[in-house]
Amino acid sequence: MATFTQPDWVLDLMTKLNNDDNYAQIARNWEGDLLFLVEPDEKLKEGVSYYLDLWHGKCRDAFFVNSTLEKQPDFILKAPYGNFERILKGELDPMQALLTRKISVQGSMATLMRSVPTLLDFVRCAREITDGYI
Repeated sequence: MATFTQPDWVLDLMTKLNNDDNYAQIARNWEGDLLFLVEPDEKLKEGVSYYLDLWHGKCRDAFFVNSTLEKQPDFILKAPYGNFERILKGELDPMQALLTRKISVQGSMATLMRSVPTLLDFVRCAREITDGYI
């Protein structure tokens, strides 16, 4: 279990994704890497970024980004800390957050819309490994 916004959170998420049979089945057709940009707000004083390389139900790489990312990910998801926290706590539906732009997306929204089960199971996995917030 890990605290969201701490560097080890993304490593715990990678382990969870790689060991979760349900996620492996649901995400078996997913191809694409993600960059999460967690923007500062009244709770988080400095932004945090996480990178995940997701490929056919597995996470091939994941790390805390502490400078600039040298590659262009397929998707960039950006939102203030509070919106990510609400999603992880189950207070905000991830699809509603995308559709109402509480999370902004760079990348193919059509791909995300075709992959709703994958997105929702990814969030389930993230919720299951998160036990703390700032």
